[in-house]
Amino acid sequence: MNAILCDHRRMHPIEELAALRNPLPVPGSVTPEDCYADACEQVGEQRKEDALRLEAASDALVVDPLLLALEDLKAQKHAVDTRIRQLLAYGREFHGSRPYGLQELARAAGYSFSGVRTAYSETEIDQVATQIGREPNRPRRASAEHSS
Repeated sequence: MNAILCDHRRMHPIEELAALRNPLPVPGSVTPEDCYADACEQVGEQRKEDALRLEAASDALVVDPLLLALEDLKAQKHAVDTRIRQLLAYGREFHGSRPYGLQELARAAGYSFSGVRTAYSETEIDQVATQIGREPNRPRRASAEHSS
């Protein structure tokens, strides 16, 4: 365990990327506190596995590992943004007899009030309907192309 915290040897660049992608927990952030060493050990194992996967993918694709790591995070960010838009659509179009308010959703999602209104479209509404197996509670919004 101390090797993870106290080993100041110079890491290989792929190990450095794995360390950045799998940060150690901040002391005091693990509950119960006596599990901190176990959490650090688990992160150490994740780093080793991540470094092996990153190196293998980099070699197979002949891509710089840093660029590969950034592309991976970009894909994750896109996936999270998609989920947020789907949850906003759910909250406004599918949730009970009364949709969540724009202010409440904006605050929770980190959007502006008007941003929530335009964050999702029929695409996200259709995705939500498919995932939960029912149509929205509210009548479908008229899109710009249908209203002209």
